[in-house]
Amino acid sequence: MQKTVMAVTGDETDEETELAPSHMTAATGDMPTYQIRAPPTSLPQGVVVAASPGSLHSPQQLAEEATRKRELRLMKNREAAKECRRRKKEYVKCLESRVAVLEVQNKKLIEELETLKDICSPKTD
Repeated sequence: MQKTVMAVTGDETDEETELAPSHMTAATGDMPTYQIRAPPTSLPQGVVVAASPGSLHSPQQLAEEATRKRELRLMKNREAAKECRRRKKEYVKCLESRVAVLEVQNKKLIEELETLKDICSPKTD
């Protein structure tokens, strides 16, 4: 299995040599060794290999694409913020409800404590 790696930088194309497994095994016997081979063919100088077929655009197309991506990101961010505010509102509502229940429970327990104190304390006339 051979793999050639192409790197594109500016107007130059750099071909990296490939690593191919050797038919010999390493000294340990379990790891294959690799031989460095030159690429089978080389491109003439000045030939640029694009990363993807759709990556060659005019500056106007690139600006429009950037604007579209920005608008999409902003829209997603607005939706996420809206959902976050909704969840926070729901959370605060649940906390307020719990506070109300606990205040009522606390009031009942205080009243019960006062009643028990009256019953258990020795009455002095």
